[in-house]
Amino acid sequence: MLSVILALLLSQTPPAANPRQQGVPIGKGKTLPTVKLSAPTGGWTVDRMLLVEGTISDNTIDPVVVSINGDRYLMRTFNGRFSRKFPAGSGKNIVTVMATNQAGTARAQATSYAQIPPVPFKVILTSDTDGVYTDLHVYEPTDTSVKDSALQISSMAHVYWAETSSPSGGTFFLNSQGGDFDQPAYGPYLYIHRAPPKGVYLVATNYWPSGDKAHTLATLNLALFEGTPNEVRRMVRIPLATPGTTRVLAWVNVLGDGQAEVYVPSQDPKPTRAGWPNNLDAALKELQSNGDGGGEY
Repeated sequence: MLSVILALLLSQTPPAANPRQQGVPIGKGKTLPTVKLSAPTGGWTVDRMLLVEGTISDNTIDPVVVSINGDRYLMRTFNGRFSRKFPAGSGKNIVTVMATNQAGTARAQATSYAQIPPVPFKVILTSDTDGVYTDLHVYEPTDTSVKDSALQISSMAHVYWAETSSPSGGTFFLNSQGGDFDQPAYGPYLYIHRAPPKGVYLVATNYWPSGDKAHTLATLNLALFEGTPNEVRRMVRIPLATPGTTRVLAWVNVLGDGQAEVYVPSQDPKPTRAGWPNNLDAALKELQSNGDGGGEY
């Protein structure tokens, strides 16, 4: 009898008053949404930036998920509309926009062909939680960033939201959606380099939640030599929970001649091949001591 009473009490326990968001939120509508793309319209283009624009029938869906040749973006919606430019890939660009509510997921797709040089280095960072900052930081090699096979973090070029270009040509795209350049949200944070110099790059994120958001899942899409036979793609998904935490997402060693190696600390063994600095752990401690992000690595 006691076990029956206990089971009855447990079945009547009310749900948590404020359950935390898990994953990308979905719309509240109960009718399958309709997605319409007004751009791209297909055909050929010579623009380096690709406009993705359209409408969804369910105004409660925010964000929509955008895939461009498999790279994942999250795009804010405003009264059922979405619009943003993204770096185009050389050749075919297959754009898919997905909108999800309680009735399911609807899709719209368009293909645009870009007559532009390949993009050899592209970084995309998104998070699955609104109201948080997952700031993207990219450190580039310089003529003095490696000395006696040791990496000198303080000599690397730092590209991020406050320094959106580097001397060698790296470009950081501010998260401009709805006319706001500094809104805590899903991203995407973007970085590209059209002529990356040889050497070791560091890709990291610095996490700052707001309100009651305690954690998020960050997703990095890394594309090297996109649209060429040497194309390399990596996806890194990593949970972030501690405010102010800086996490290394990937190291990239550009070797030249369309060749590069990627080291993801959470997935790969530490690289031992010639050409990699021998002090990656010590270099990260140097980054901490300089106050560039701080937190755990």
